Amino acid sequence: MPEKINKSEFILKSLVNAFGAFIYISAVAWLMTSGDSIFGRLEGFLAPLFLLLLFVISALVTGMLILGKPILLYLNNSKEGAISFLLYTLAWLVLFAVLLIVAMLVLQF
Repeated sequence: MPEKINKSEFILKSLVNAFGAFIYISAVAWLMTSGDSIFGRLEGFLAPLFLLLLFVISALVTGMLILGKPILLYLNNSKEGAISFLLYTLAWLVLFAVLLIVAMLVLQF
């Protein structure tokens, strides 16, 4: 039986998921820009190994945050809910990106 779609709940939960992805991405970006001061200069095999491992972990974490709930909804025969939730999450991420661009432009001047 499909789940009942509650628009305000979807909007709030999609905001939480999108914000979680934004925080995770921010943490990874901070780690990448601060890597030399944290770990020192890594050379040889370890640096690319770490970056590739971080890439795989990041794909899984963001995939779970963005696609987890829509996949569960889809598997519970709530296709409309799955698409709605995914689009709400996408809209929040686009809003975060626009706000980030505005912040970068303001801080540049």
